Amino acid sequence: MAQHELSKATWIKSSYSGNDGGNCVEIAPGPTDRVPIRDSKAPEGPAVVFERTAWDTFVHSL
Repeated sequence: MAQHELSKATWIKSSYSGNDGGNCVEIAPGPTDRVPIRDSKAPEGPAVVFERTAWDTFVHSL
């Protein structure tokens, strides 16, 4: 997933992320087979991109 694609993504902050500057995770779900994830405290920083099946497996295991 190219960086220019991520700049147009709609990011959603996790409901488990606090407002105290602690652990803050955002994902940008979309129609692709990939799910980008980033640190909401550093939105201009890098994103980690997972295959959708791997992300779904991870989320369902929690």
